[in-house]
Amino acid sequence: MNPPRRIGPYQVERLLGFGSFATVWLAHHPALDVRVAIKVLAENWSHDLRVRERFLDEGRLLWRLDHERLVRIHSVGELADGRPYLVMAWAEGGSLRDRLAAGPMPVAQALRVLREIAAGVGVLHASGVVHRDLTPGNVLFRPVPPGGAPAGAGSGPAGPAESVLIADLGLAKALAAASGLTARAGTPGYMAPEQDSPAALVDARTDVFGLGRLGATLLCVRDPVETADAPVPPPLRAGVPPAVAGVLRRATAPSPAERYPDASAFAAALDLATGGGSAAPTDRRTTHPHQHRPLRAVAVWRTAVPRRGAVPRRALVLRGVAVSLGAAALAGVAFVTLGPGWPDRHSRIGTDSSGRITVALPEGWRATGSGWIGQRGPDGALEPALVMSPDPERWPTDPGVPGAFVGLSHSLAERHDPAGYVAEHPHAGCVAAPVRSVRRGTVDWYVAGFTACRTGKPVIVEAAGIAPGGAGLVYVQVAPPADASTDFVDTLLAGVRLRP
Repeated sequence: MNPPRRIGPYQVERLLGFGSFATVWLAHHPALDVRVAIKVLAENWSHDLRVRERFLDEGRLLWRLDHERLVRIHSVGELADGRPYLVMAWAEGGSLRDRLAAGPMPVAQALRVLREIAAGVGVLHASGVVHRDLTPGNVLFRPVPPGGAPAGAGSGPAGPAESVLIADLGLAKALAAASGLTARAGTPGYMAPEQDSPAALVDARTDVFGLGRLGATLLCVRDPVETADAPVPPPLRAGVPPAVAGVLRRATAPSPAERYPDASAFAAALDLATGGGSAAPTDRRTTHPHQHRPLRAVAVWRTAVPRRGAVPRRALVLRGVAVSLGAAALAGVAFVTLGPGWPDRHSRIGTDSSGRITVALPEGWRATGSGWIGQRGPDGALEPALVMSPDPERWPTDPGVPGAFVGLSHSLAERHDPAGYVAEHPHAGCVAAPVRSVRRGTVDWYVAGFTACRTGKPVIVEAAGIAPGGAGLVYVQVAPPADASTDFVDTLLAGVRLRP
């Protein structure tokens, strides 16, 4: 990995970490003499509008919450190659994962850290947000000046000059905008059972499970994440008040109904178990007009692939709003017909570099692409893909440029069915139409439409199917023209041809 020398006005110093979707760099602003952490979207996801949207949503969420118990964001920007980045506060103290790698924390310190984590997650719950991926790597430490620690923090996990921060909200969802097409999200070992269920309710109790597993990691003799067959929680370490076992046991109950309702209730129970008081101390910034309003559950469905011609009985609905994707599919969005003969034998044809994907191009569109970046087949080569658009270079970053991405993958077909793959492409800032199935060309397509999107493309359609002859799973993402016909997407799908 070749580190960039500069990102905006910042001089890059070193790599802090990387994951599937982003890389984080430590950088220095010479004029301000300040160091920051800069999170950059991974290059292999730069073409995916869904991932770009989720990446930027993290920045928007942190900016809106702006709380001392959460990692703060300073600004956003875009690299020369179009990838977005987030400039965030640098947590100089490292992560809980780093500290645990050096050995167990003293019991008193571990209890304080767990209490501070619960307070930070309580900030999210008070704002109607579920984190969904609470792990030691997402708990950070940062020195603070005297008197600058969050209210109720006491002496802090490692002394009066250090605070605990909750980080990496890339999987978090504001409950008011959560999608019925939510993808499976979380880290094994810390992920609640319902996050891997075909019909899950994901709410604040999901994070309570994560808090319980963090507590077991900090306070038990054996890490339950590493000993899957151990009871939860395993035996407590010497010096941990015995009543804490009951708190962790309830927090990690398999059924959400048996857990504490949210992080504040977990913190209050932990205080009682440790003799810290009858209720959790109130953070001066967690009081919220909706703090005591029940958090709405998010239904997560993984519907089986319907039979040819069948209509799915379960509509996957975003924000509780269903919009028909037929003649009234994109209500309020006018479309221009591209001509009665498109696609037909007179249409211009676009082909990927392997020749395995051909598409009939709408008038004025062109195709480009030499492979599916980040998606490799059994032979290690990039799997076939192309982008078609009036301006393929601008389509990933300019909301006003229509276009489509078409990819064909053997490896994805081994791990996903079309319904499951479409379900992994939610657009939380949009209104979702019921998922439908339709046969166009030689493929039975599973299609989900999203309209009235608050950011990015105003309309997005996700489609997937199994290509004939064992060619693999075909995935299409479409941003229709601002004034395309109501049958634009179906016509485009009808013009897709694939070969093994």
